[in-house]
Amino acid sequence: MAASQTFSLLAFTFSLLAVASTVSSHNITQILADSPDYSSFNSYLSQTKLADEINSRTTITVLVLNNGAMSALAGKHPLSVIKSALSLLVLLDYYDPLKLHKISKGTTLSTTLYQTTGNAPGNLGFVNITDLKGGKVGFGSAASGSKLDSSYTKSVKQIPYNISILEIDAPIIAPGILTAPAPSAALSNITGLLEKAGCKTFANLLVSSGVLKTYESAVEKGLTVFAPSDEAFKAEGVPDLTKLTQAEVVSLLEYHALAEYKPKGSLKTNKNNISTLATSGAGKFDLTTSTSGDEVILHTGVAPSRLADTVLDATPVVIFTVDNVLLPAELFGKSKSPSPAPAPEPVTAPTPSPADGPSPTAASPPAPPTDDSPESAPSDSPTGSANSKSANAAVGVSTPSLFTALVTIAAVVVSVSLCS
Repeated sequence: MAASQTFSLLAFTFSLLAVASTVSSHNITQILADSPDYSSFNSYLSQTKLADEINSRTTITVLVLNNGAMSALAGKHPLSVIKSALSLLVLLDYYDPLKLHKISKGTTLSTTLYQTTGNAPGNLGFVNITDLKGGKVGFGSAASGSKLDSSYTKSVKQIPYNISILEIDAPIIAPGILTAPAPSAALSNITGLLEKAGCKTFANLLVSSGVLKTYESAVEKGLTVFAPSDEAFKAEGVPDLTKLTQAEVVSLLEYHALAEYKPKGSLKTNKNNISTLATSGAGKFDLTTSTSGDEVILHTGVAPSRLADTVLDATPVVIFTVDNVLLPAELFGKSKSPSPAPAPEPVTAPTPSPADGPSPTAASPPAPPTDDSPESAPSDSPTGSANSKSANAAVGVSTPSLFTALVTIAAVVVSVSLCS
């Protein structure tokens, strides 16, 4: 093999290695921390947890407001309303200045993060982007009759095809987005919300045990609820709750809630153990999370459960439905002897070994992985203090399998070149 060919092959292979060894990611709060003009916008991204959602996604555009433009929202509306308004400024596509001025036919509709909440009927979750005369670009709600009430002013930062940050001069206001009810109004009938979502058994248990009052007392500072569906309570392997003591029932129900606001984006980027309302000490009654694509899986140490749907997301309260009852290891672990609910007929399939723990069957979409060993969730913050803030805003995610394969290819190329 000629030396030039060998060099070309090596160069190509190591280029692939460089690409494969890191996958570009971002941290929106660190990017904006370098720009004091966006301090208010950045602060609200953190308060509403939208930063976690942005950091968990790729191919995204954030339309930022400077402190002056942000004052139209800040301090005038509850946090839940501000979150909705800011969600409308997060586009689920990549737009840099060049693309803005090359929009096909001069206008397009872009899906926003607000559309993913389930609270945006019709076109309310879309933004109209129009390339105007004189090099200007206008933004407005895609709802019928809406005006282009915001304009592009400048580019802030781009990590090509991953995240683009553009400044606009005013909020994009969709009809009714600033008049959403406060969380306290939405939660005035929490049991009604749960029953409507197919969680009547869970709702009844909260009332009969008195744990509903514990949930309600946590609302002001933040509350996250994981509500098992009615089918989840009927699943094979779920212990017979009538054989639990009152204290154990209370602990089980408190285990299904967190004393903090943790929407799906925050759960997707979580890397630590999460304390629940039942947590009484270090490592007691906690949860861990992993991700599979866009899905979030909760791990108890006994059996996993998938986050199914969002019943309510109104900062600082979020309620999810989950496929399986969350069984804490403190009550149902290997050292315990839970009494399963009696089956309607003998089970003919092979019985799992005790080491596997209970494995409730999901009622609707596919169940999560059967073992309860948490996978690593994406990081919400970069590592390494040696780099500057702007460098830290783009972080690397290891891809070991592809990296190993390409190292092997490189070794083969080198061996062939040496032998020839």
